Amino acid sequence: MSKLTDLLSQNLINERDYPIVKSVAADTWYTGRDLEEDVAALRDQLNKLKIGAGDQILVALPNAPVHLALNQALWEIGAVVHPIAAATPLPELKAEWSLYHYQAVITLPDVGEKLAEPLVPCSRLRLHTIAALAILTDASQLAYRINAPQKRPKEEDLALILNTSGTTGKPKRVGLTHRMLLNAAQHDAKSHALSADDIAMVVMPMFHINAQVISVLATRLSGGKLVIAPKFSASKFWPLIADNHVTWVSVVPTIISILLMNENALKAYHPDIHLRFVRSSSFALPEDKLIAFQTYFHTQILEGYGMTETASQSTLNPINAPKIGSAGKPVGTELRLMLADGSLSQQPYVEGEIALRGDHVIHDYLEPHPESFKDDWFLTGDLGYLDEDGYLFVKGRRKEMINRGGEKVAPAKVENILNELDWVAQVAVIGLPDALYGEAVTAVVIRQNVTGDPMKAKASLIDYARQHLAAYECPTDVFFVKAFPVNATGKVLRPKLRKQLMQGGQAYEA
Repeated sequence: MSKLTDLLSQNLINERDYPIVKSVAADTWYTGRDLEEDVAALRDQLNKLKIGAGDQILVALPNAPVHLALNQALWEIGAVVHPIAAATPLPELKAEWSLYHYQAVITLPDVGEKLAEPLVPCSRLRLHTIAALAILTDASQLAYRINAPQKRPKEEDLALILNTSGTTGKPKRVGLTHRMLLNAAQHDAKSHALSADDIAMVVMPMFHINAQVISVLATRLSGGKLVIAPKFSASKFWPLIADNHVTWVSVVPTIISILLMNENALKAYHPDIHLRFVRSSSFALPEDKLIAFQTYFHTQILEGYGMTETASQSTLNPINAPKIGSAGKPVGTELRLMLADGSLSQQPYVEGEIALRGDHVIHDYLEPHPESFKDDWFLTGDLGYLDEDGYLFVKGRRKEMINRGGEKVAPAKVENILNELDWVAQVAVIGLPDALYGEAVTAVVIRQNVTGDPMKAKASLIDYARQHLAAYECPTDVFFVKAFPVNATGKVLRPKLRKQLMQGGQAYEA
């Protein structure tokens, strides 16, 4: 067993007779014993299916306590978990499975029935933490096996795979080891001063690093309890916190903005609710929103900075010494700013690309991307500077990725879809500032024929995007222009285009 699986196992032993995690959807608390029995049942079923050490398992399930048992069972047998959205379209799920040759897919029975075929047998399992689970195996890979591969997991063995989008539109797969996950969770628990008295509410999706490590693993390793909601609900947010005595929650700035605007959320809050803090990350929270939230809800916001590649956070504002507008100080992480000449700096107020390294930071992606690393430093693509006290201030992204409410949108992917429209001559997708989501996905289009009604064209483009893209990837605004600013090779100068649109200086259609 790895140190991580040992500690998780001990956590269940310590909490056998006590509630450890609640399903909001089922309105049920589960004890350590319930999870122990689920872990054992899963291990037994996986062994019967000849799934074992080194196997990579795709998991498409909604937010629920079953993730705790499933992760632990797979890690204990040395397998690797790759969670994705439960609502992943069937063709995309099949493509992911086929492309990377996962040995099995674990999902809900209705999805399992659609995936099942002669070479993909499906078995079902009932657990305490979920009414029914479908496990589909790739018979072409497992048929030759006599038994499941047996090997005790080691610290450097892969444990978790998560997708993070690349600027080409094709997701990069981040592989995190047992050691990285343990180190990251321990850093998180210490920096947030977590204890057995804490109850964390999970509203972020379980296929994100935020929920997997910051909320779940850090809480379990500190002996606290979890309340897992199927998704964020503004009207239910404060009642759930009050009813379950939640002490902290991790969110993104979009959620904070929604809570400030939603009438039901504003009415549901009352001064008797006492959260230790709300943790916010993914992109910078506007200062006016931070102040308004802390004033109205009497709750401290702790802003941090991190990403999938660092197995959660890299910086966090100290609880007793936060700085508004800052992402805080490094936590268990070395941080430098890479300058234009390639040198690394810690000098105050010198802006550069944020470079990170530490015992929880990857050294490469599963499919190598050497351009993202320099020596043993991970280059984030984000720009920032340190102040005289060592607090990080993030200024923007060197990369072209659009950050919409914490969801990363690759412009190339959206452009490829929109270019399928025969009346689109050229399209550039950029992010423009948005008070609610941080950035709005914006399509800037040169039309083949400018005589048509632009409003109808705009509606047509948005409708087409909704049919072919995930909701968060769809443009929410469209600009029609005569030309793009380009360089000598014809490449669109996106920063210049963004600036022109924001300043109103772009040459629009006549």
